Amino acid sequence: GSSREHAPWALEDYGFRVVIAPSFADIFYNNCFKNGMLPIKLPEPQVDDLFSRASQYPNYELTADLEQCTLSDQYGFSTTLEVDSTRRHCLLNGLDDIGQTLEHEDKITAYEANAAG
Repeated sequence: GSSREHAPWALEDYGFRVVIAPSFADIFYNNCFKNGMLPIKLPEPQVDDLFSRASQYPNYELTADLEQCTLSDQYGFSTTLEVDSTRRHCLLNGLDDIGQTLEHEDKITAYEANAAG
């Protein structure tokens, strides 16, 4: 994967909201979250199985359910996803780093008021 922030942008421009692979470069993995995309790490045999299913079934679809932390298809594949709770919260609520900070605006304002005086 590319280390530039443009790599997740390019995938998102094509409509991808989820990327599945056995591994990711750390910077690409983190940039996915920063750009509202869910990177899913699965063992290579599972990724190979998903490719086989995609070839076998016309119009194959996977569903990544971030609320339930599952990845599944209509043919019996299902696995639990491990997603950091803060990143999960941000993805579910459409928050970037600034939006996440603004969730604590009242606490920041109170701290600034106390620190000033």
